[in-house]
Amino acid sequence: MISMEASMRAAIRTALDEDVGTGDVTTESTVPEGRRSRATIVAKEKGVIAGLKVAEAVFRELDPDVRMNVRVIDGEHVAHGDLVAELKGKTRAILTGERVALNFLARLSGIATMTAKYADVLRGTGVVLLDTRKTTPGMRLLEKYAVSIGGGANHRIGLWDMVLIKENHITAAGGIGPAVSGVRKSHPALSVEIEVRNLEELNEALEADVDRVMLDNMSIDEMRRAIQTAGEHEHPADVEISGGVTLENLAAVAELGPGFISVGALTHSAPALDLSLLVEDIADDARHAD
Repeated sequence: MISMEASMRAAIRTALDEDVGTGDVTTESTVPEGRRSRATIVAKEKGVIAGLKVAEAVFRELDPDVRMNVRVIDGEHVAHGDLVAELKGKTRAILTGERVALNFLARLSGIATMTAKYADVLRGTGVVLLDTRKTTPGMRLLEKYAVSIGGGANHRIGLWDMVLIKENHITAAGGIGPAVSGVRKSHPALSVEIEVRNLEELNEALEADVDRVMLDNMSIDEMRRAIQTAGEHEHPADVEISGGVTLENLAAVAELGPGFISVGALTHSAPALDLSLLVEDIADDARHAD
């Protein structure tokens, strides 16, 4: 599995290749090569910051001597006008890296901010808030990191670290029993979760002695009955609720008593946090010597 550091570096390199291409023609034409600057990153709305290390790595990829002095830490709440970080280094590197760095920081902070809103509703309920694999290609580890910063927990990272049998697997395997039997034989050490759409499928899954059942797009009444059934069965299983969960109905769903609630919107629908970068002072090298 790729590490967080390697994932970050790959994402940054791809983003810079995409944005800079053969060169930043505007900056290279308007800013002297040796010019150095100070700059600030400021929050333009309230939210939760995540991704400061990624933003700094963008600038340092362009100029290893750029220094970023953070004024908040990942996971900290900010308000409109709050100073997030200060930069010092070559002006060209700061201006060329500005959009890519802010794109990462805004995206990850947006995910952390949305996650925090859901986590606040669940606080004290004992229900674990989970993300999903509905992430931006190439950004999964970074986006799941942002979820954790916002107060959520990570579901499986990919297809290798946990078994999740869904509707199409059941169809292809010829039923719930054969599907569970197949994964138990192939990967006996892995936790097995199965998606069920009704009480009949739930009972089949429980008879197969799975570790967790995912209730997908059921009504409140159906979920209540399913949670009771799963807890009272000879082979009880943890219950995860997924599909159709919003901030508006989250409290009602949590009151049913599932162990987990997964929300794809944490990563696929989180709006970016509004941030800005401003170069405040441009001067000679001597005035900005380290």
